[in-house]
Amino acid sequence: MKFTREMPGLLMIHSVSADGIRIGDELYDQTIGVTAGAVIDDWQDKAIGDLVESDFADLLAMNPEVIVLGTGTSNIFPPRELVFAMARRRIGFEVMDSAAAARTYNVLASEGRQVAAVLYIEP
Repeated sequence: MKFTREMPGLLMIHSVSADGIRIGDELYDQTIGVTAGAVIDDWQDKAIGDLVESDFADLLAMNPEVIVLGTGTSNIFPPRELVFAMARRRIGFEVMDSAAAARTYNVLASEGRQVAAVLYIEP
């Protein structure tokens, strides 16, 4: 995965809507990954039910404490094996709709936690 750019300071998600995900002046209209300092804008946009641990390899390399998965406009649970894989790594793995995931990411990032988010526009 490539990073659109690493950005100084703390990245906060400003909004999630049908139009996309707004971070700073950028509007992303596809699934993205977000960390405190970078946006991954070429996230493999695969069905949530098909996600596997290796899809998160670049985020896992950043040693997050928590990964928040935003599943679009509704809550869709990923495969159990993915949840178990994160538990084996002792990484919190929270799943919720993308608007709630953005709020959760912002709170955890503002607390200085090592958090990453993957946000879908639509499932």
